[in-house]
Amino acid sequence: MSAVKSTPSTHPQQSGETTGRTDLGRRLAARREALGLSRDELGRRCGADGTYIAYLEEHAASPAIGTLVRVADALGLTVDDLTGASAHRVAGRATARRDSTLVPLDETECRRLLNTHGVGRIAVFTPDGPAVLPVNYLVTGPDIAFRTSAEAVTARAAGTEVAFEIDNIDDVTATGWSVLAVGELAAVTDQHEIQHLNATARSQPWAGGPRSHWMELTPARITGRRVVHDS
Repeated sequence: MSAVKSTPSTHPQQSGETTGRTDLGRRLAARREALGLSRDELGRRCGADGTYIAYLEEHAASPAIGTLVRVADALGLTVDDLTGASAHRVAGRATARRDSTLVPLDETECRRLLNTHGVGRIAVFTPDGPAVLPVNYLVTGPDIAFRTSAEAVTARAAGTEVAFEIDNIDDVTATGWSVLAVGELAAVTDQHEIQHLNATARSQPWAGGPRSHWMELTPARITGRRVVHDS
């Protein structure tokens, strides 16, 4: 594998000035941090050095396609994922493989996939029928917490049984997994717990607005499935 040059001057179309992170830089940094890799560690994986990884993350850059392929591969992504070209595509459009198998996941693996935080879907019943809504969630001990507004349908679902789902789809390999947690939803009223959740949350809700009302799902059961290939 040929090494990726680390000096910005070797890459045409780069301005040589710090202009802030681009979408490429943000995606690269977010994925690297999610994998727990330093810039030097990622560089070693793709034949670059840490200073060049820093440059890609922090500057407007137009790396060659070969560089993008190596960096994306080191991050376990496709080039489209890394550059954002797939951001507006509906997942799951790939053709199913004939050797696909659906494998159940145990609770330990389901909780590992839930990780510490992310975006999931909460399913509730409303007077107008069932509703499924995306939320920025936080795992706190055995529970799953998220913020909403006091008037939202998710807040009004306190005291009822709800479902929470996350999934991941890989169109390239036609594989994926899903995790489903079912249990009672409750409003968080303890001030110490609210302070802890506010301090632990990695992000404000993406939807914006006044969403300071914490809700907590205590799973009665967690199940999951993964699509794998025999070959």
